[in-house]
Amino acid sequence: MGRFHRHDETHTHADGTTHSHEHTTPGHSDHGDHSGYDTGAERIDVLEAIFTENDVRADLNRAAFDGAGVPAINLMSSPGSGKTAILSATLDAMRADVRIGVVEGDIATDLDAARLADKGAQVSLINTANGFGGECHLDAPMVNRALQDLDLQTLDLVIIENVGNLVCPAEFDVGEHARAMVYSVTEGEDKPLKYPLMFSRVHVILLNKIDLLPHLDVELQAFLDSIAQTNPRARVIPVSARTGEGLPEWFSWVRALVERRAG
Repeated sequence: MGRFHRHDETHTHADGTTHSHEHTTPGHSDHGDHSGYDTGAERIDVLEAIFTENDVRADLNRAAFDGAGVPAINLMSSPGSGKTAILSATLDAMRADVRIGVVEGDIATDLDAARLADKGAQVSLINTANGFGGECHLDAPMVNRALQDLDLQTLDLVIIENVGNLVCPAEFDVGEHARAMVYSVTEGEDKPLKYPLMFSRVHVILLNKIDLLPHLDVELQAFLDSIAQTNPRARVIPVSARTGEGLPEWFSWVRALVERRAG
């Protein structure tokens, strides 16, 4: 039961400039170019103010989730990892007994939201595009606006599909209770070491496209070793969105989170 809404929002960047953003929702959104920031104490003060505001909104989001008894997962990845494919499979597998809301973050278009619209979920889309390109992540204020188009009281779970980027999304608390990421084996076994922030902050890593391993000059253990160096506490689940291999373990992890919050 998808539904789409468009909104114009303004967002102030770390350099003090303000841009207007159009947001679309099968349910909303914001964010943009991080280049060209000033250096020095003024920049630090502005960044601290942005993160402080974000944390306040994140706490409000989390309070809204908690008030409705709904856990929220922040699902992150780089572009092309198969994140939407896995989310689509998750909705198909759980729609019969878990009522799911999706906050869909994307720089432009409603392609991913439309892909999920017939999966039985409430979907609220955040487009971060503006005249300068578009933000590379969701933040708490964006998610706060998107929640206006989700009826939390009728949901058991919210999954926030963040904008595809391997760095920026991990910097912002959006009010989630758990963080997960999708990582494709085609991205190379060294990325957890070269881009450690997201890997270090997630609870579960879906190592996707393992069906391609026979065609790649890499070993699964090499991926696991790199991830273990960055976040030995993370649960790593090798999966294939194309064949379905490993996905039942992910579904079980999600169900366990829902049951813990409900209890």
